[in-house]
Amino acid sequence: MKKENKGILAHAPRSPEGEVSRTLEMHFGAQPSTFKNAQFLRDNETKTEKLLWSRLRNKQLGVKFRRQHPIGNYIADFYCHKAQLVIELDGIYHERSSQRKTDKLRDEVLEELGIRILHFTDDEVINDMPSIITKIELQLSVGSPLGD
Repeated sequence: MKKENKGILAHAPRSPEGEVSRTLEMHFGAQPSTFKNAQFLRDNETKTEKLLWSRLRNKQLGVKFRRQHPIGNYIADFYCHKAQLVIELDGIYHERSSQRKTDKLRDEVLEELGIRILHFTDDEVINDMPSIITKIELQLSVGSPLGD
């Protein structure tokens, strides 16, 4: 049995059977402060976020992606609700031990919610965009947990 993270799941919509519902809401109980932080991050995007967003926006891969999207207490760099897919860009900040622990916990919580996660380094975004797009397309082709 998976360990429940009470913080994020406490706010997630549930079915009558008590199961977390992924289809009723795509923010999983995110609080107003998380939305405010997400707006700040959108207004102050990094070079690599801007580069990847230029390839994801406007349904260029056939599905809608959102950037700096709140999910519970976390903010995903990029999120496709239909595919239940998060894309995270890991810059130098993510190399810190404390941030690695936070990232690991976030990934566990998102996976518990049925959300898949792809991680790319800033270096990959700058130097190997075609490979990144191929990996994203592969995940999108696997099928959507929410159905087509």
